[in-house]
Amino acid sequence: MTTQMTLVGFMQAGNVTVYSGSWRYPSADLGFLTMPYYTHIAQVLEAAKFDCVFFDDRLAMPGVYGDSVAGAVRYGARPIKLDLTAVLGGIIGATSRIGVGATYSTTYYAPFHVARTFATLDHLSGGRAAWNVVTSVNDSEAQNFGLESHLDHDQRYDRAEEFLEAVTALWDSWEPDALVLDRASGEFADPGKVHEVNHKGQYFSVRGPLTVPRTPQGRPVILQAGSSGRGRRFAGRWADMIFTADPGLPVAQKHYAEQKAQIADTGRDPDDVKLLPMAYTVVGETEAIAREKERLFLDAYVHPVASLALLSEVLNYDFSRHDLDDVISDELMAASGGIRGLAEGIRNHLGREVTLRDLAAHRATLLQGPRFVGTPEQVADQMEEWFTSGGCDGFVLAATHLPGAFEELTRMVVPILQERGLFRREYAGATLRAHLGVTTPTVGTRTPPS
Repeated sequence: MTTQMTLVGFMQAGNVTVYSGSWRYPSADLGFLTMPYYTHIAQVLEAAKFDCVFFDDRLAMPGVYGDSVAGAVRYGARPIKLDLTAVLGGIIGATSRIGVGATYSTTYYAPFHVARTFATLDHLSGGRAAWNVVTSVNDSEAQNFGLESHLDHDQRYDRAEEFLEAVTALWDSWEPDALVLDRASGEFADPGKVHEVNHKGQYFSVRGPLTVPRTPQGRPVILQAGSSGRGRRFAGRWADMIFTADPGLPVAQKHYAEQKAQIADTGRDPDDVKLLPMAYTVVGETEAIAREKERLFLDAYVHPVASLALLSEVLNYDFSRHDLDDVISDELMAASGGIRGLAEGIRNHLGREVTLRDLAAHRATLLQGPRFVGTPEQVADQMEEWFTSGGCDGFVLAATHLPGAFEELTRMVVPILQERGLFRREYAGATLRAHLGVTTPTVGTRTPPS
């Protein structure tokens, strides 16, 4: 296990964080349609030496609940999702070291487009780009791209496997020394070091080469968050960082050991892949203040329709047809492509059957991951326990409200982690791979089939 944590700031390019009531918090900045909103947060995280700031995304408004976007629009349940390329471009210009990550779907984009986008971001950032690979989950997204319904779970991952094979081949289509730039002879690049890909598979046909030379990182960093068995195998094959959603430390320790073994089975070094549970922190000058802030976050600002709108979107299932106390049955899990992993994790955590009310609470308040609450020392203690006991390699830290939650965390907790030697005081390198301490891939590196 690594000796220092990896810390990633989790963001949405819109009005809320993962916490659906975050925009209502009295001190929340509502400037989410302006670039300074995002550059300020990135600068706060960079000053604290975070590895990366990463943006989640969806390609539709939440419109599954009640077959309408009305609830999401009325209560601010992520109806706004800005284009991430523009947001990351602004952050790249306003920072110099922190990694920058964005979500792109393997279901609704083409391999060449994604390969070019992230290769460009990697060059313009000086080697700080990361791609969060998602397969997308709901019919609302499908309907924004000319389809009636979403692909089933296994087909999405079949497509994603081939997508990654095509993208990595495109990233490798330029050898590192292909650019010559000889003004005297007029030779710009060596054509013998720029290669067609000629990928022909079940889902994609890509000739190549990529129109962007090999990037400072060799390849941008890959993030992935699959929680099902197939998702975990996919992450074990491809990801440099894996986001997890384990509700308690014993579950996290078991997941950590299993996932690291699975990574080793692919022939990769398990230390080259960081397992990072999603978490949020609530910090107060005293424990009583922190608990009162937690109560406000959990109870005062979450509208139940907002929570259910997000839950229906994420799980691609209209929960408006159910009562809050209905049990999540095997039949219901079979009806929704994404519900199984989340429901099983919550069931393991609670030790009982899971109801819609349980799922709604988890979606509204991020209870599917750890929640660290207390004084700065207490929050640091809780993070240290997870990190040193085989539960994780660090954390993806979400905010209860912005920018305050990140400002409090970086001002009050990070210095304690640094004092304990658990987190860096300065960046040691210039690229995201250097921050993470993971291998820079060479041209032609391939992972074996899953």
